[in-house]
Amino acid sequence: MRDDSSFIELRARQRALALLDSGSARELLDPFEGVMSPWLEKQGIVPQADDGMVVMKGTHNGQPTVVIAIEGTFQGGSMGEVSGAKMAGALELAAEDNRNGIPTQAILCLETGGVRLQEANLGLAAIADIHAAIVDLRRYTPVIGIVAGTVGCFGGMSIAAALCSHLIVTREARLGLNGPQVIEQEAGIDEYDSRNRPFIWSMTGGEIRYQSGLVDALVQDGVQAVKTAVDAALAQGVPALHRSENYAFYLDRLSRFDTAQQASTATIHQVFNPEVKS
Repeated sequence: MRDDSSFIELRARQRALALLDSGSARELLDPFEGVMSPWLEKQGIVPQADDGMVVMKGTHNGQPTVVIAIEGTFQGGSMGEVSGAKMAGALELAAEDNRNGIPTQAILCLETGGVRLQEANLGLAAIADIHAAIVDLRRYTPVIGIVAGTVGCFGGMSIAAALCSHLIVTREARLGLNGPQVIEQEAGIDEYDSRNRPFIWSMTGGEIRYQSGLVDALVQDGVQAVKTAVDAALAQGVPALHRSENYAFYLDRLSRFDTAQQASTATIHQVFNPEVKS
């Protein structure tokens, strides 16, 4: 794989391999183990042998690392009982490694629409376990999140992204609690037109999220660009104050936003980063 290859175009397994040192990767619960959702087939949906979740253990620049990559092309990267358990379990084991003197890093490739509707509460419970596992692990080592595209990161997994020590995005990425179609369904097309791509990216795209301070690095699409950003994030170590712990700052900013007005890039800049010209 060339260093100038597109990172966005890679599947989850390829992304994990690209982020680990050559020859060091070992996949946990790979497709040949046959651990898949027991619920999808009952609803007429063809399951996938890895349930859309790739977990690889290896090294990154010689350091023990687990890469967890969500396959966005399977059920929109949605989180179910099995995929969620794989992710939460891997993070929990990484934390246990650190407690046992093995400084294991974690890199998360997040391409997900959030909870899998067909598995409802089971998926929600799994996502809650993921949140708890990230908070546990990030005490010992940086947890690096990457949202590259094309699915984006939404729902409960956007909270997982926000809990990461450092978050990396491309311009093609999207990050938000609710997806465009959900907002349009609940609030109407006048509030949010899910077919208006420029508008959507102006609200939730990687560039505006970076300018708002909600992510830490904005990179061009490319394997080397992403790896360089990951290296820089890991070098920074564990933040003195995680973004999710700085809630007073964000609550103060949000209190200044007039919800009666249609949001725009200009108002987002005004609330979060008034120095940036829209």
